[in-house]
Amino acid sequence: MRHFYRTHLTPAEALAVADEFFPELGLTLSASRERARTYQGSLGAMTLSVRPEGGHYTFIEAETDQVGESRLDRNVKRFFVTVHRVADPAHRLRAAY
Repeated sequence: MRHFYRTHLTPAEALAVADEFFPELGLTLSASRERARTYQGSLGAMTLSVRPEGGHYTFIEAETDQVGESRLDRNVKRFFVTVHRVADPAHRLRAAY
């Protein structure tokens, strides 16, 4: 599955958050490029890429080798929440009901 997120963090900051987040899930860094990372582990494989977009935004794209809503896909969404919290620590997430 493919997931994406836009943030105000720089690409380097977004990759630094990823380098802290995904190893805690048991995923190991198998390939690293300037603006992309590939992680593998028991949950599956994932490629994460970042690029500047539209001036002050950074576009983060994550592609997993899983079909449907897997544990890895749910953790990618948790990663996006973590990125949001790093970008805006004062914001409190609330349920929409």
